[in-house]
Amino acid sequence: MKGDIYDPKALIREAYRIEGITRGECRTIFMDWALSITADDPKTYIRHLLEQYAAEDKGHPMSETLREALEQAPRAVRRGGRAARGGQ
Repeated sequence: MKGDIYDPKALIREAYRIEGITRGECRTIFMDWALSITADDPKTYIRHLLEQYAAEDKGHPMSETLREALEQAPRAVRRGGRAARGGQ
C-alpha cells in the first residue's frame, strides 16, 4: 500500500480505518511511522496529518497520539552526586 510524502507507508491512514484500535496500538504505529519518514521537521508532517485525518475524528486515539507528539518534551535534568545515587 502506497502513501504520500507525509505518510509513505500509509500507516497513519490505515490506523484511522481500524475499528476499535487502542491508544497503545496507535503509539506503536506512530513509532513505526516516525522511523519511516525522512523529514527534517517531523512536526510539519504531524500537523499535516492532523489536518488531513483528525478533522473527521477528533476523539480517535491516533488523533490524540499525533497531538501529543506536537507537545514540547520535558527537558531532561541530570542529577549528579549524592542526589543521583538516591542519597546513599
